[in-house]
Amino acid sequence: MSIKASLPVLALTQGDPAGIGPEILLKWASRFQGGYVPLLVAERAALEQVRSFVPGGDEVVLEYFSSVESREQLLAREEDEGLAVLDPVAESRTIEAGVSTAKDAGGAVACLETAVELARAGLVDAVVTAPVSKFSIAKHHLPEFRGQTDFVAGLCGKSRYGRDFLMTFLTTDLQVALLTTHTPLAETLVSLTAEGLIEAVTCLAENAGGRIVVAGLNPHAGEGGLIGREEIEVLQPAIAACRERGIDVRGPESADSVFARARKGDCDWVLALYHDQGLIPVKTVAFGSATNWTLGLPVIRTSVDHGTAFDIAGRGRADARPLKRVVETTRELIAGRLPRGRA
Repeated sequence: MSIKASLPVLALTQGDPAGIGPEILLKWASRFQGGYVPLLVAERAALEQVRSFVPGGDEVVLEYFSSVESREQLLAREEDEGLAVLDPVAESRTIEAGVSTAKDAGGAVACLETAVELARAGLVDAVVTAPVSKFSIAKHHLPEFRGQTDFVAGLCGKSRYGRDFLMTFLTTDLQVALLTTHTPLAETLVSLTAEGLIEAVTCLAENAGGRIVVAGLNPHAGEGGLIGREEIEVLQPAIAACRERGIDVRGPESADSVFARARKGDCDWVLALYHDQGLIPVKTVAFGSATNWTLGLPVIRTSVDHGTAFDIAGRGRADARPLKRVVETTRELIAGRLPRGRA
């Protein structure tokens, strides 16, 4: 096998074209330095509209095409001067920066669906997604849409968190998995079950391994039942059942200190029970450098840890360094170098 044939291929999606997605793609592309084959899955209209204020954007030659017939076709483009851009929308239109319309939401979904289709067909090795507007997609197209993680999992035939897949965040010294993500807090509390926790811990252990600690739900992990009984009635029995299966897991431990201890090497993974419990520490210590990895899918899907930033879209102020970091982490995942805790 030649060196060229072994290069990984990454499909990078535009996100919402009215946000900063197209801008960070072009800024990243203007500094791109080989080692893999990049494929931008984006609307030509979106990329061309932001090129004028992207440093180096004019020097990046973009080759637009409408389909991918083989992996060899993509590998061959590594020797070309142009960066391959697959445009599943192929519509000439004006995009208003910061204002997501029905067409923008549709373009974001089309690019995401296309990238996942390429990955499932084995034409690309991973999908890296730019941020979309959940509100715009739900308003204009998919009322039940709650985020790219759920949507991509659905495209891959997955149906629920825990048993099938988990949203995780990777930083240099903190790795966090989420039991639930974009669900209202009240709904999360009602739906907390031992069965669901067992499924989540098992998913994490089977797909990443390492030492897992489950965060407590109540202050001080319930203080022995003094401040809530969920730890005693739900969490402890579930964790005990996982340990009986041979999984290296402990808890529940007080969420106010478990993340700090994890950063010092006390464990490899913290399993948070709801969105903000896990994301506040991640974004406090590593905002802009964390990688969102959907664990448990048949394809590798990663994403940046920030949103569409509609407030600065179209101003040339978006920072592409978070995307660069995600791409670097994605290459590690493709190479089989899983997060610490498992060789």
